[in-house]
Amino acid sequence: MQFRRLGQTGLEVSILSYGASALGSVFRDIRPEEGIRTVHETIDRGVNLIDVSPYYGLTKAETVLGQALAELPRDRYLLSSKAGRYGADEFDFSEQRIIRSVEESLFRLGTDYLDILLLHDIEFVPFSQIEEGFAALDKLKEQGKIRFHGVSGLPLPALEKALRAKALDVVLSYCHYSLNDNTLLGLLPFIKQRGTGLINASPLSMGLLGTRGTADWHPAAEEIKTVCKRAALFCEQQGTPIAKLAVQYSTSRPDIPTTLVSTANPDNMMQNIQWLEEPLDEQLLCAVMEILAPVHNRTWSSGLREYNEELQL
Repeated sequence: MQFRRLGQTGLEVSILSYGASALGSVFRDIRPEEGIRTVHETIDRGVNLIDVSPYYGLTKAETVLGQALAELPRDRYLLSSKAGRYGADEFDFSEQRIIRSVEESLFRLGTDYLDILLLHDIEFVPFSQIEEGFAALDKLKEQGKIRFHGVSGLPLPALEKALRAKALDVVLSYCHYSLNDNTLLGLLPFIKQRGTGLINASPLSMGLLGTRGTADWHPAAEEIKTVCKRAALFCEQQGTPIAKLAVQYSTSRPDIPTTLVSTANPDNMMQNIQWLEEPLDEQLLCAVMEILAPVHNRTWSSGLREYNEELQL
């Protein structure tokens, strides 16, 4: 496993990290034993960063993860969780709620500190509410409850606004550095300038890059879904799953420290890790990029209009 420096935090993170949302049965119903085994085998193979949230499975993901981590020494992993989002339409970034949320997460996770705390999906509320959450981040760091802080969200303008408003240790961006969308590269110089660590997530664009088609809830336009599925089927015809190409592509860039993948199937996670040891098929990559060209860098809106006006929709 390769490791890279996460901004100016001093943390060395594995280039592939584990997104624990699947432990909350957000993709399919899982047995806790399966999730626990996935976490243990993932860490045994060198992955050292785990990301979770009380929102995932409405606290189930944190609960199952806490059961898994109870059997492991605390120095074997770096733990990131979130606060501010607690349901599909439930957001509270007030200082009091953020602090209480962290206490609840620490209890479920069986630890007395988080390595990283992120304000979760900041694009869904007016920015003034996010600024109130910033005060909680500082207080929690002073108390030693968190080591580093940051934000997560989909629209890149929301992340940029947060970076301009506060010196953040970490930002988590998803669906913007993958085969079909690499617009994160436009924000990358500013992220570097701020000395902020970057976590890239969802190299499969929330299921867009797959042969089965997307879930009904996926917000991408039909043209994007159709073209992405066409690319996935092409990869399958060449004998290579598009997931392999996507994971290799998203982890290959040195200035993107780590990419999150989520699964509660230990075999799937081991396969993702194995792919890191194999060379990227540049010829296949070029062919796939050509298929994806008609929808490349087209995204979808998320949250308030103010964060989406400049997006290529």
